[in-house]
Amino acid sequence: MKLGERDLVAQVEGDVVVEEKVLVIRRIRVSYRLAVPEEKREVAERVHEIHARFCPVARTLAGAVEIETRLAFAA
Repeated sequence: MKLGERDLVAQVEGDVVVEEKVLVIRRIRVSYRLAVPEEKREVAERVHEIHARFCPVARTLAGAVEIETRLAFAA
């Protein structure tokens, strides 16, 4: 199954604080919206549960920035 450009949408928010006059990112929240058939949703949920372990950005920021992700399915 090939996803189209609108089948996966991500919205990202972050919490930024000032420490010693420097902007520091403390938290990142990523909300994914995925359009897949009902029979593929269980697989998508399993992938979502483990994807941070294989994400270069999440691995780089681990321990320094809290990253939270959510997955919702498009109608």
